[in-house]
Amino acid sequence: QVQLVESGGGLVQAGGSLKLSCAARTTVSIHEMGWFRQTPGKEREMVAIKDREGTAFYADSVKGRFTLSRDIFKNTVTLQMNNLKPEDTGIYYCNADLGLRVNSDFWGRGTQVTVSS
Repeated sequence: QVQLVESGGGLVQAGGSLKLSCAARTTVSIHEMGWFRQTPGKEREMVAIKDREGTAFYADSVKGRFTLSRDIFKNTVTLQMNNLKPEDTGIYYCNADLGLRVNSDFWGRGTQVTVSS
């Protein structure tokens, strides 16, 4: 139902910036869209998501550094990451949640973000 195409990521020094983009190919309405990440030794965690009304939710660890933008008409999200830290290193996954009881979540393949100290 939903195909997510991610771009961005890469290698950056601590204090630097990166931008991640994700486009959803779908004909259904997406309730929430955003990014999760899996860092070494940890489970996948929410980084930033935004609902259709524009309300954004951020992980405490990224507040003030990351900004999520969403275009509900183009079905895209962009995560601007500033002042990156080595602990931000991980695989970032785009997520689309249809808000359904079952079969609601769709994931991108993931993109690597590496922050060197």
